Amino acid sequence: TAAPVDVRDKPRVAIVIDDLGLDRARTERVIGMAPALTLSFLAYSGDLPRLTDAARRAGHEMIVHVPMQPVNTKIDMGPNGLATNQPKEEVLRRLDWDLGRFDGYVGINNHMGSRFTGDAQAMGWVMDELKARGLMFLDSRTIAASLGAKAAAADGVPFAERDVFLADEQTAAAVDQQLKEVEAIAKKKGTAIAIGHPHDVTIAALTSWIASLPQKGIVLVPLTDIVKIRLGLS
Repeated sequence: TAAPVDVRDKPRVAIVIDDLGLDRARTERVIGMAPALTLSFLAYSGDLPRLTDAARRAGHEMIVHVPMQPVNTKIDMGPNGLATNQPKEEVLRRLDWDLGRFDGYVGINNHMGSRFTGDAQAMGWVMDELKARGLMFLDSRTIAASLGAKAAAADGVPFAERDVFLADEQTAAAVDQQLKEVEAIAKKKGTAIAIGHPHDVTIAALTSWIASLPQKGIVLVPLTDIVKIRLGLS
């Protein structure tokens, strides 16, 4: 028999599906996908204890999708979102509510947040709390000027930034093209992180793409694996 291939020599990819919980049927479909997918549940979704328990039993790593203020304040970020005009006590009260919605998660990523993640003071408050709780931060990179990575690094919070969004254009061809970009980044840099949403087109494209990874010599891993690699911890 052939000697086993050391996965450490292969490019690694983390796929995070966020916005989970609102659409329960599609959330359950995602929970039924490959266990190495990382699932991010929107903090204000309903039925989170049941859904996240199912995700945990299926072997998924989980993070909390925390709503944060966008640049366009006409867009509703949802209940208990974090905004730059809130005093520190209110930001931390809302963050505590978001983090109390379910358990067993390893960190958070931002839902929207193009304004909030550009505010150094507000992001510092969030990072202090993540540090105290031993949580990591995934910057969804909803804006190029995000201070997420800088704020996390300053506070010693494990972090990573996403490389590719899978959900901008909902056609099979567009998602396939974005997945090719994920592959290219992983092969060039050794790791890649993509964020997608639980749309039918994305679920279908990901299902077949994940099945093709062994032939491509790429390994799908939980998000924390890539965080550790990028921070030199693995």
